[in-house]
Amino acid sequence: MVCVVLGCGAAVWRSGELSVPALSGRRTPLLRGLPTTRTVEENAPAGVSIYTFNVTGSPLSSGVVAIHPTIVNSNPLTEAFAIVSAGDLVYRVVTTGNPVLDYETMPKSFDLQIFVEDTAGRTDLNTLTVQVADKNERPVFWGNMAIQTVRIYVLEGTPPGLIYRVNATDPENGELKYSPLPESVPFRVLENGDIFSKRKIDYEKDPHCYFLNVTVTDLEGLNSTKTVNINIINIDDESPYFTTKQRIYRIPEEQSPGTVVANITAKDPDDEDSPSRLFYSIQSSDTYFSINPSTGVLQVTGRMDRDVLPLQLHPNVSVIVRVEDSPRGGHSSEMEITVIIGDINDNPPECNPSTFRKEINENTTAGIVLLDLRNSCKDIDVDPPNNLFSFTGLSGFGSNNFALEPAESGRLVMTESIDLENPSNPGVEVYSLAVRVQDIAFPNYSNTIYIYIRIKPVNEFFPVFSSLSYEFNVPEITKVGSSIGKVTASDADWPPSVITYSIIAGGGTKDYTNAFWINPINGDVKILARLDYETTQKHFFTVQASDQEKTATASVTVSVLEVNDEEPVCSPNFYSFQIPVSLAVGTNVNGFRIQCQDRDSDPRSFRYFIEEGNTNNHFTFSPVAGSNTSRLILASPFDYEGGLDTKWIYRLLVYITDDNLLSAKNKATHPVKTGTVTLSIRVIPNPTTVTTTTPSFTVVTKRENLYLDSAWYVPFVTTLGGLLLLGLLGHLGALLARWLSARCPPAPRADGTPLINAPEKKKPKKEVALEMIKLNTVFDGEARDPVTGKMYEFNTQSGARRWKKSNEPLQPTAAMQVTPSVTVNGGQESNSAEVPSKKETKEKRKEPREAAKPSTGPSQAPGQDRVEVPKWKEEPEDRELPSTAQQHRH
Repeated sequence: MVCVVLGCGAAVWRSGELSVPALSGRRTPLLRGLPTTRTVEENAPAGVSIYTFNVTGSPLSSGVVAIHPTIVNSNPLTEAFAIVSAGDLVYRVVTTGNPVLDYETMPKSFDLQIFVEDTAGRTDLNTLTVQVADKNERPVFWGNMAIQTVRIYVLEGTPPGLIYRVNATDPENGELKYSPLPESVPFRVLENGDIFSKRKIDYEKDPHCYFLNVTVTDLEGLNSTKTVNINIINIDDESPYFTTKQRIYRIPEEQSPGTVVANITAKDPDDEDSPSRLFYSIQSSDTYFSINPSTGVLQVTGRMDRDVLPLQLHPNVSVIVRVEDSPRGGHSSEMEITVIIGDINDNPPECNPSTFRKEINENTTAGIVLLDLRNSCKDIDVDPPNNLFSFTGLSGFGSNNFALEPAESGRLVMTESIDLENPSNPGVEVYSLAVRVQDIAFPNYSNTIYIYIRIKPVNEFFPVFSSLSYEFNVPEITKVGSSIGKVTASDADWPPSVITYSIIAGGGTKDYTNAFWINPINGDVKILARLDYETTQKHFFTVQASDQEKTATASVTVSVLEVNDEEPVCSPNFYSFQIPVSLAVGTNVNGFRIQCQDRDSDPRSFRYFIEEGNTNNHFTFSPVAGSNTSRLILASPFDYEGGLDTKWIYRLLVYITDDNLLSAKNKATHPVKTGTVTLSIRVIPNPTTVTTTTPSFTVVTKRENLYLDSAWYVPFVTTLGGLLLLGLLGHLGALLARWLSARCPPAPRADGTPLINAPEKKKPKKEVALEMIKLNTVFDGEARDPVTGKMYEFNTQSGARRWKKSNEPLQPTAAMQVTPSVTVNGGQESNSAEVPSKKETKEKRKEPREAAKPSTGPSQAPGQDRVEVPKWKEEPEDRELPSTAQQHRH
């Protein structure tokens, strides 16, 4: 891009075009002779000078221009003009020839704006008007005659008439005239351009070709000339004949397409003085050959295989050739030729199959014929020696054990026996051999036959275990499915036989038929059942190794190692009872004692501790370790009034471990087992007197002996023994009464007073008063009986119990009131409930029975449970009454 400053504006070249801004102020005249008008003829060639002008430099520029005169614009736009330098500050406007000026098709006038600038920055812009002048032009031919010589073909004997029409125009649209040259030709051209023949032309007498110059002239005498070539075509009126005399040709098979078989020639009498224009074709149906329609060359087009049908049986091929002097049914002649196809050696010998597989046993006798290859090979060539072949080149791994006998015969023979177990043998089961089958005739085509001979192993040896007996030491805590050892066996056969393992005898326990399993593939022995040292210390079984034909056996001993895997088992493992809140510290709680045993631990190894539920550490065991028996001791008193204790029910989780005899170091490495016992202890508060507002009834404690369902014989035997004992005592009592009545008759008395008034020993007066209220017994707790395993329900306030019905939900807690009042020694109340005396018991014996009957009166509300009066047994006064839970001790 070039930028030139012009006064207060600038001139800029963009994309080959100079853009000039509007000029302001006073302009300095630099272009002399402009503006002006000049004329140029149309069709002026490039470089024609139209106008010459000078550039006058200002004194400040020293006569030097910065921008040479340039056409910055034209109206209309065109590139037909340019400015060239003609000397020092002299310039000419010339034509460029691109485009060529044409008066008829282009504008008649062009305004060229010429711009110049000197080195002082002074500019000038003027206009040169160029007018295009019209010029008479030569006529112009149209169509093919405008670009080439026109060829016209006329048949000989054609009658006189129109043969061609010439077209031309005048650029100035003037009239044109046509004329032929030379005048001697038998053709004429009319003024409108039509070319006519003057007479019939004979091909044999007249020239075969004419050149006619056609001239077209306008009114001013300008003309143009073009040439017309008129060719006379000969008429065919004679049949052609063959000039080739040979009728039989021989070629070998498998010639490539395009191979020349014969060159068939013919002659047309109509063309005696020139080469004949004949057309050749094959009339017979043939797939092997074709003929060039113009030259008559017979060549191969299809594959000719002598070894397949039909050429295998008919190698001679007949071809009928026709020659014509016209492609559309002119005069013609025919000739038959024979082509004999010869056989060549173009096929290698083939074997089917090309791969042979043979299997023989090891130690097969040498000299046996394994294969006869000739029975599987052939050569499909037709004629000898092309179809003859031989076998050579036996090679491959182990080929020294085999041979072709006789040589080249194709009979494969084993030369020596093969023993797979022989150390000198390479130990290969499959021998890969190769034999070359080759043509006898040149070019000796060949193929390779592959033979795979598999030496079938013979099972000659028995499996042998690495040891006749195996012993595995297994801890009794080993997990089921763990591997405890491995047995291995092998035999001397090659290749090594696949040996499978199995247990054929032993290996069972009293609970499992098969306590062990052996992997049939690798002999890995695993346990299927848990081992128990305390039950069985050693297990014996027999394993068998088999190679599918021969077997061997070995014995296996599994020694079970003792491990502490048994948990301490304590009785009872669940206990529920009640204690008074005032129980003295150090007392054996409720006389409870726990007794434990462990199948694999010493009785001195037990430790006792309470893991959960021992709030404020009220309870402990004595002894805490070293014995299989321990008692539950109250370690600290209860303090409900001071607020220290708030719980009335203690559920203790007792742990019994068997690690008492282990040191601290061994406890970290030796397994320790733990047994558990669950205790439920209810603390009974001091009794208080509450005024009842409901009808009274007797609270009866019911004692039941519970037995296992399976121990049905216990009550039966007990009842039967009691009846027998009662009968025996009754019998003895009857005998004693008879004896006393016989020996000591009673003395008569005057009154009923005793004879001797023995002083009566006073006993402290004991009064037992039970004030009972009617309660609506609700069972709001439940537990499982440890002996029978059945669920029973109990009332957390009264301790009443019953067996739970399977379809009965747990009842909500209801309010009840029990007011025991026991008076001892003149009305003092005691926290311990005393047993009534035998006399009072006899007197009250009927009353509880009546109270136990269900009442139909208003004193019993619906839903109240039936209670019975227990049979009291007199006990010493200083003994505490057992709680309900203790009476129901399981």
